[in-house]
Amino acid sequence: MNAAFWVVVVAVAVRLVFAGATGLGIDESYMVASAHSFDASYFDHPLVSWWLELGARALAGGADPLVVRLPFVVLSAVSSGLVWLITVRLYGERAAFWAVVAYSISPVFSLAAGCWVLPDGPVDAALLGFAYCALRGLETPRWWIAAGLCAGLALLSKYNAALVLSGFAAGMLLSTPGRAALRRPELWAGVALAVALASPIVVWNAAHHWASFAYQGGRATGLHLRPAMPFTIWGGEALFVLPWLWLPMVGLLMQALARGPREPKGWHLACGAVLPVVLFAVVGLWSSTRILYHWAAPGYLLLFPLLGDWASRMWAGLRDAVTAVSAALLASAALLLVAVCQLGLSDEITQRFIPGASPLLQLVDWDSLATQIPPGVDAVAALRWFDAGKIGYALRNVPVAVTVFGPEPHEFGISAPPAALLGKTVLIVAMPGSVTQVGAQFAPDFRTLTPGPALTVMDHGQVLLVMPTFIGRDMVRVP
Repeated sequence: MNAAFWVVVVAVAVRLVFAGATGLGIDESYMVASAHSFDASYFDHPLVSWWLELGARALAGGADPLVVRLPFVVLSAVSSGLVWLITVRLYGERAAFWAVVAYSISPVFSLAAGCWVLPDGPVDAALLGFAYCALRGLETPRWWIAAGLCAGLALLSKYNAALVLSGFAAGMLLSTPGRAALRRPELWAGVALAVALASPIVVWNAAHHWASFAYQGGRATGLHLRPAMPFTIWGGEALFVLPWLWLPMVGLLMQALARGPREPKGWHLACGAVLPVVLFAVVGLWSSTRILYHWAAPGYLLLFPLLGDWASRMWAGLRDAVTAVSAALLASAALLLVAVCQLGLSDEITQRFIPGASPLLQLVDWDSLATQIPPGVDAVAALRWFDAGKIGYALRNVPVAVTVFGPEPHEFGISAPPAALLGKTVLIVAMPGSVTQVGAQFAPDFRTLTPGPALTVMDHGQVLLVMPTFIGRDMVRVP
């Protein structure tokens, strides 16, 4: 345990440096900028990740990157500990050490879920907690109450938790100990607890025309046949996990499923993993929506104990070399991003990008906008939710509302609805598209619409983006 402890300490230290020295990404900025209150749920995801960053802001009195990211870094340490507990129970301490190492060097888990303001960190911790408690529950029934608590928290974190929980339940139905557990009242008490905890999601959706369910479910709709897409998705997932971790993970998953319930150590974890790993790739066959590679991450998460056991038995020289190279690559990438954010890009590199296409636009906060909002403006409206997120986070200390005038406002349509701005003065960010067309589109919505000042996103003296604007006075109808 001592060696694994120091692996976790070093990984958390790297995450803290990364969290404090880099700007919020697009999704992070959107989450922080669009949520203003502790609601029962939100447009994109359930409540846990939103509440964590809102709570951090309330306690710290600010929303600096390290503040809003700190709860997610803490949860990454919790997840590491749960990986240890699950693996040491099934395969022993040596396997548990390598499971923790693998978790700590996998980019999607160690940096993305382990640092960023996203629902992935909370759902990972809750699912690992569920897996540990459920495995204990197969032997000691009182653990099913704790498993139900963790399952409810997982459902309150991200919708794809339902896939892992469903797979685990199917594995129980197919195993003798699992079917025996289904006769225990403690298990059904845990199920009732999970359902009760998840009920705010349903209540919120019912009050908001099932907006979140429709949005997330709509990602599987469409008919755009792409036979090679599952392999593209698996390839992307491999890059996110690390290809030399992903390949043995998939092999171990198939082996555990092939052995079936007669090998219970890997059976339940494999059953929990298989639906996310397979389903998102299959949906990619026809879905007109882009399948994001991290959606399947909760499935791979449950395979770390199997991977740790496999790694503990492989050739030590190769294993240690792969581990050292992987850790060096991850740490180098993180520190490179820190250096870029803190020092900026050189003029020679910046000039290689067309205006508005610099990668720094995603890596840094647009804080230079805070001093550029003209007086008398009640709100700023972007045309896209992700632009509104970056702008809203930059204006977090400026007393103006930020909303979206467009077909996909996401949470901004609920937290800052355009209908609340009737009679107000709005600064409209006229991008993307033709400035002339944007002006003609919104002119009928205001008593007057005149060109406003160009907003400039700056970083280390370099101009990254110039955004034309219009000032609309006395909004007379909702755009």
